[in-house]
Amino acid sequence: MEEELKYAPVPFRNQMMSKIRAYRRDLSMFQREMRSTDLGLGRGNQGDTKYGIFATENEQSTNLQSQRVLLLQGTDSLNRASESIERSHRIAAETDQIGTDIIEELGEQREQLERTKSRLVNTSENLSKSRKILRSMSRRVTTNKLLLSIIIILELAILGGVVYFKFFRKK
Repeated sequence: MEEELKYAPVPFRNQMMSKIRAYRRDLSMFQREMRSTDLGLGRGNQGDTKYGIFATENEQSTNLQSQRVLLLQGTDSLNRASESIERSHRIAAETDQIGTDIIEELGEQREQLERTKSRLVNTSENLSKSRKILRSMSRRVTTNKLLLSIIIILELAILGGVVYFKFFRKK
């Protein structure tokens, strides 16, 4: 179980570690009870005839049954721990798959953002060129208006001079 704990995801590691500690405590408790339980086979019980031969057998069967119950409880506890570890492995695999999917999606989004950025740079360059063209067009329009105004003033001056020389000048 410790080997599986090394490869377990971090969020589940603490929970699994506490379960393993609990299982170890239960196991050591069962082992102590097993050692302290007398099966009636020792030397001290051979000369005891107070209850007879059936009492010894009855005591032995009771001890065996209690040991059997303890063993079954330990086995059940280990089975639950194994199932819990299997669930943890499945959850870790699912989490890993979800993480992989997210990374792929983020990669695609990054590519989209880079393409959008390059389009924005191109658009910015085009806008700069358009501004320059509009400024030059505006200068030309202003220059053309100024020249047209000067031409109109010159024509009016020439017309005024012609009218003056023709009608107002004395001969």
